[in-house]
Amino acid sequence: MTASTRRRPQFHPLKVAHVEQLTDDAVAVTFDVPEELAEDYAFKPGQALTLRRVDGERDERRSYSICAPVGAAPRVGVREVPGGFFSSYLVHSVRPGDEIEVLPPSGTFTADLSVPADHVFVVAGSGITPALSLAASVLRDGESTVTVFYGNRRTNTVMFADELADLKDRYGTRLQLVHVLSREPRDAEVTSGRLDGARLRTLVDNLVDAEHVDHWWLCGPHGMVGDARALLTELGVPAEKVHQELFYVDDVPPEPVRGDEETVTGPSSQVTVVLDGRTTTLALPRDVPVLDSAQKVRGDLPFACKGGVCGTCRARVTAGEVQMRRNYALEPEEVEAGYVLTCQTLPLSETVTVDFDA
Repeated sequence: MTASTRRRPQFHPLKVAHVEQLTDDAVAVTFDVPEELAEDYAFKPGQALTLRRVDGERDERRSYSICAPVGAAPRVGVREVPGGFFSSYLVHSVRPGDEIEVLPPSGTFTADLSVPADHVFVVAGSGITPALSLAASVLRDGESTVTVFYGNRRTNTVMFADELADLKDRYGTRLQLVHVLSREPRDAEVTSGRLDGARLRTLVDNLVDAEHVDHWWLCGPHGMVGDARALLTELGVPAEKVHQELFYVDDVPPEPVRGDEETVTGPSSQVTVVLDGRTTTLALPRDVPVLDSAQKVRGDLPFACKGGVCGTCRARVTAGEVQMRRNYALEPEEVEAGYVLTCQTLPLSETVTVDFDA
């Protein structure tokens, strides 16, 4: 299939089927997918949905991890970010029957789960969302085992507490569930405090046979994921067994898409953007990410978090030189092949070509 004929995922308005209050500041939103779109919205455990909200000139998107087991209706878990344009809307305003524009599932925080395996999850806060989908899916095979180390501030901030307890009741010894609370004392000292590298080491040493774990899943803030990766490296865990996803790399929301083209001042590059078979060449500044500056003309460019985390804006540089400031979404082999996150990519050479269809 050529780039010009490749069918790119499109937003569809999906009706909200159910809104479940998880905590004071978190909800789970379930979508009703019409039969004709069922194939488009079939997801792998660990994937995410990108939601879109347009309010006047503001066009904002956010990626939220799916928290349902494979085969169920798509459902996302959302925790409110104080003052958040999107999360506050979902937590406080959305009701069953409302329609929200949703992209089909995407994301690489998944693996081949067809073979029974031993899984360990190290998650914090809303990082439990994809872990719940993964754990509930793999436990169904009757053989896989799951250990979840779940960090939160207090008991009343734990998302999906009841569902996790139900899974524990259903699967017994095949599921170990360890809650770690940073601002509420627990019976054991090891589970009272932040889920940092030292505490995680103690938990792993006492509860996990690290040598025989097939998949390690890390999801949460940058500091926790970094500590966990460092520990696993120290333990000699092969990199291919470790899957990671970051939440809230920073607190700066994505800049809304606006259709106002600006005059470039200072050093610039001639950047050719290819998307859906259509080519546009623009003079773009070298000190602004390609995505941000090109969107002023090409408002159809895909994006979600703009933090280098979700991978929605992935494209391949087929000509020229660029600098990618940070990357939390692409695998090393993808970077080696020329793929970049355009929200983090600055043009360096006189001419650059960025192909979203590649």
